[in-house]
Amino acid sequence: MGLLRGGEFFSGKLRRAGASDNLAGWLFVLPALLPLLVFWVFPVFYSLFISFTDWDLISKNFNFVLIKNYTSLFRDPKFFKVLANTLVFAFGSTASAIIIGFLAALLFSGNHAVGSGFKRFSFGTGVFRTFIFSPYITPMVAVSIVWSWIFEPRVGVLNFVLSLFHLPALKWTQSMDTAMLSVIIVTVWKQLGWAMIFYIEAINRVPGSLTEAAIIDGAGFIKRLVHVTIPMVSPTTYFLVIISTIISLQAYDQILVLTNGGPAGATRTLLYYYYQEAFSNFSAGKASAVAVIIVLITVILSVSETMLSKRAVYYD
Repeated sequence: MGLLRGGEFFSGKLRRAGASDNLAGWLFVLPALLPLLVFWVFPVFYSLFISFTDWDLISKNFNFVLIKNYTSLFRDPKFFKVLANTLVFAFGSTASAIIIGFLAALLFSGNHAVGSGFKRFSFGTGVFRTFIFSPYITPMVAVSIVWSWIFEPRVGVLNFVLSLFHLPALKWTQSMDTAMLSVIIVTVWKQLGWAMIFYIEAINRVPGSLTEAAIIDGAGFIKRLVHVTIPMVSPTTYFLVIISTIISLQAYDQILVLTNGGPAGATRTLLYYYYQEAFSNFSAGKASAVAVIIVLITVILSVSETMLSKRAVYYD
């Protein structure tokens, strides 16, 4: 009996100690959780709530309209055009930035990463890395203003360069055919340095023994790149695809400065459409519905890319 009582006393003491540790843990985590709850969790659920109302962003009164905002969006042909623009922009900017960033990383990576057969810069690599990465830390508004001068059809630098090669001048941001391409160029130019830095670190972490084994087996540069380097940096590629996709879905500054959503809505994306509905048309309910759709698209794309990445790893 004494042993039993002693065991019960000891187990009760352990439970109290565990509860105390859990409380202490929550108290330590609380300062980090509070900003997350206030500035992320609450706004998300509040936006969801507003999306079921007809609030005009000014008056205190509003009415519940249930899913009317959502049905009006899906019945509006302009919304599907905006959705298509968003997906084209997200795919174009993400894929281009990752591919060009990877190629740039190959130029500045260590020699052991991919072996011989690829011409690298051996002089002033730090300067070139800084030059390529500097646009990423430059504010997007400033970058967009400079590129708006470069894209200027009459006196812009880009059309001058085209004229040197006897190519016709383009209207760039002023034409429906090239406006989206112009916005993608600016976005890729700003993002590729960020992708390059991640890939340089990933490539330099590729074990040199794998490259040496591939060289001994007679694999050329392309085979080593396809069967050794690219698979070894696939976690970095997955990370960059997820983050770059999310960033692309939230693009706004460059579109506002370069094209203002035009011409004729050719570069209007979901976030720009959200801004117009909220602050131009004063339809907070419909704008919140657009915000909810942006979140859903982000989640769907992230989950899809995660599943594809897992399947690719399993296949390999």
